Amino acid sequence: TVYFATEGERIELTHRASSRMAFALGTLKAIRFVSDSPKGFYEFSSLLEEM
Repeated sequence: TVYFATEGERIELTHRASSRMAFALGTLKAIRFVSDSPKGFYEFSSLLEEM
């Protein structure tokens, strides 16, 4: 959970997965990205742009 807070208020951002399948699908997309990309250094944002 990430909190953004000031005096008197707070916003909470929480992630919950209802199934491990979501992680498996993300892993497969990442593997596909790596195998289709030329050798080099990449940032995580590069992967997110492809999704």
